[in-house]
Amino acid sequence: MPRRTSSTAGPVVVSIGGSVLLTGDGDREYLIALADLLRGIGRSVRLVVTTGGGRTAREYIRIGRGLGLTEVELDEIGIEVTRLHARLLAARVGPPAPPHPPGTIAEAVHELARGSPVILGGTEPGHTTDGVAALLAARLRAARLVNATDVNGVYDRDPRTDPKAVRLDRVTWSEFRSMVHALASGGAGQNFLFDRLGADTLARAGIPLWIVHGRDLANLDAAIRGLPFDGSRVE
Repeated sequence: MPRRTSSTAGPVVVSIGGSVLLTGDGDREYLIALADLLRGIGRSVRLVVTTGGGRTAREYIRIGRGLGLTEVELDEIGIEVTRLHARLLAARVGPPAPPHPPGTIAEAVHELARGSPVILGGTEPGHTTDGVAALLAARLRAARLVNATDVNGVYDRDPRTDPKAVRLDRVTWSEFRSMVHALASGGAGQNFLFDRLGADTLARAGIPLWIVHGRDLANLDAAIRGLPFDGSRVE
């Protein structure tokens, strides 16, 4: 019999950026701790996790663009990297996480009915893993989407380059969508706060987006569980 989680609340979707998964600093220890966290939460919370491609995907895309590949082909290469990251994390989490990550949103929804957590990468060209996470959240009527990224919230400017950037702890969907649309052009391999498709999907569905630093695992744990956390809320 498939194992089901005991929680009756809505599922939670987590989008873990590739820039968080592989930084070149303590990655092995982080992945072990992250897998333990997801395994533990998945026993009581119906949990779906998407993994990004990060700098590894961007490097392959950079080379591919230099070779004259199309944007669709570049997207497909990036998707393969995200799926490799998902497989790495899922293997460490272990059952009931599927060892071979689902390749579509429908497959992920099916697997969540069998057990939690479910971990996957990208699905199709034109959709970042943030976008996939948002589409999953809408399909599952999720309680929230937690975006685990390499900054600890939404800022008025890029805090990685501007020390005077101010964090915005609460942002409306109208404000956030304006920010995302101004920054993201939709090309393969971009690094931006959130995906346009994802922002539009969540706004239409009325699903909250909580943004935290993905390497702060205690804080990530709190956000996934719906507890007070240090970060930004888009609602």
